[in-house]
Amino acid sequence: MTAQRLNVIREVLASSPVASQDELRRKLRRRGIHVTQATLSRDIHKLRLSKGPGGYSLPNGHNVPTIAAAAEEDQPLSLGEMIDSFGLRVRQAMNQVVLSTVMGGAQPVAAALDREEWPEVVGTIAGDDTVLLICTDSRHASEVETRLRTMLEV
Repeated sequence: MTAQRLNVIREVLASSPVASQDELRRKLRRRGIHVTQATLSRDIHKLRLSKGPGGYSLPNGHNVPTIAAAAEEDQPLSLGEMIDSFGLRVRQAMNQVVLSTVMGGAQPVAAALDREEWPEVVGTIAGDDTVLLICTDSRHASEVETRLRTMLEV
């Protein structure tokens, strides 16, 4: 199981930026691997991962462009990348959708949502770890919730 988990960690880091242990643990959980913080710390040590401004890096440097690198290129990350990096869960409340994020993740996620210009979303409001999406009606809110839930589960 350890070797398989280490391989999945390598795959995760090779496919998307990972800024924190908590984010890595969530990405592993989405792949069906449940680990404690202590186990994950040992795995990080075994893999000799380093952590810089863009997040964790493999020792051989075979990572995808990090959030910092994307910012340097003046190319905003896609909504999918933002949800993958910061999103936790989503719930509908009448014509509104509440998207929970990691601390500090709400505003960049809201900005990515605004760039998408989804016609069923009237507007977004971001706090520190919550994005409120106001939709035109309950039916559209349900569609938005389903779309975001799908992005969270990938």
